[in-house]
Amino acid sequence: MLPVGVFDSGVGGLSVQAALRTELPHEHFVYYADTAYAPYGERGDAYVIERSRKVIEHMVREYRIKALVIACNTATTAAIHLLRAENPDLPIVGLEPALKPAVASSRTGHISVLATRGTLASAKYAALRDSFAGSADVRPVPCDGLVKAIEGMDFPSIAALCARYMEEAGPFGEAADEVDTVVLGCTHYPLVKDELRRHAPATLRFIDTGLPVAQQTRRLLASAGRLADEHGVPQGSLLLQSSGDVAVLEAAAARWLQGPSQRVTASAATPA
Repeated sequence: MLPVGVFDSGVGGLSVQAALRTELPHEHFVYYADTAYAPYGERGDAYVIERSRKVIEHMVREYRIKALVIACNTATTAAIHLLRAENPDLPIVGLEPALKPAVASSRTGHISVLATRGTLASAKYAALRDSFAGSADVRPVPCDGLVKAIEGMDFPSIAALCARYMEEAGPFGEAADEVDTVVLGCTHYPLVKDELRRHAPATLRFIDTGLPVAQQTRRLLASAGRLADEHGVPQGSLLLQSSGDVAVLEAAAARWLQGPSQRVTASAATPA
């Protein structure tokens, strides 16, 4: 059975991979972390496009992936339109900050978006934000350094940065001029949601895209006739690959990858 490819600049996409495993427990997955070339969120579009192309070429060539999930907001905003044009027979699911559900759920109409500088500066994000003009006050909070801290599992830095950016995202509350909803606009950030929650009232809503992306992946696989037969098929498997130190990815997966039990293996790979 051909696998589904999942791609991120590093370990952040494990938050999406967890949702995919729960939604599609019989599928085989190949997760690629382009750690040697991260972080994407503080690079230009040309750099992100080049790396995205190389990783996808590798996954198609080596594993004949039947679908691709770009589990990276920065790569989605910079490259997904080109990747879809260049791979017309490959179903590709991308991410975008979850502004639509955030606006729908907010009572105060004040929303903060935690994201990388690259995502917040993109034309795709600007168009998404502008589509809700007049419906909500949307506050961008560029979280420089947080991805790097998560990648390095640098917990003192994670704690300090979460405190700093949550202070910038507030004030929080249920009053008319307070923020009641925070969008986690980078796949790394759900991994440290517990730390973010330490700086917020219990009523604050955090919105991310893991479950909607997993559900959309199921829909695309089904419509393409590529969904794994769930009757009599054993649990799927997960291959972890990294362009950097694969032991770092394994450690992150052991700490943060939630979901049903699957066979998990790991290997190094660096598409040139």
